[in-house]
Amino acid sequence: MRTPLKLAIFDVDGTLVDSQHNIVAAMTDAFLENGLAEPDPAAVRSIIGLSLVEAVEGILPEAEPDLVNRVAQAYKEAFFRRRVGPEFGEALFPGVVEVFDALEARGVLLALATGKSRRGVESFVERHGFETRFVVTRCADDGPGKPDPWMVLDAMASVGGEPGSTVMIGDTSYDMEMAARSGALGVGVAWGYHDSPALLAAGARLVVDRFDQVTEFLDSQWQGEAEA
Repeated sequence: MRTPLKLAIFDVDGTLVDSQHNIVAAMTDAFLENGLAEPDPAAVRSIIGLSLVEAVEGILPEAEPDLVNRVAQAYKEAFFRRRVGPEFGEALFPGVVEVFDALEARGVLLALATGKSRRGVESFVERHGFETRFVVTRCADDGPGKPDPWMVLDAMASVGGEPGSTVMIGDTSYDMEMAARSGALGVGVAWGYHDSPALLAAGARLVVDRFDQVTEFLDSQWQGEAEA
């Protein structure tokens, strides 16, 4: 029997917020500043979720480490310039606040596991008024990035959780592989950067089309097993 659901961990980019325009634009700036041709937007979207150096390596697999590091630093600076600009926006996907409310009403703790920097996490939390929502936030600055299971394992350890009482919700195969490697349940969302077949192949138990389906599925998983 599964233990009661205790911890719901969310990815950010592509799962909670629509950030692809800002990410692609900042990566384009970083490439141009380093004398490179503009990157393929599809290639940039495919590496969203990885830690920054790994992401740049994914787009430039033949590049020397020095160039990778320069592009990564230029990306940080470009994204920061955009974030503090008057036209910056990262809209929440429909249903985010409602699913947070529904899970908290069930006594579930909320956490983040994201490829964003710590500065990016703090900006996201402040921008959307989520200062009191998350008991744990883990990001690329804290330890090994996705798909390494460290972020999920550390979040569980921080609240005394277990794999059988934890769910990871995300939009990429990196999220689902991270969940599988930690023993947590992986739930993919279909509106992000990797398609449903990729999410399922990486270990997702289910891929949802709307956020309200997350709570419906989790209720069926935990309540159904508790009543069995």
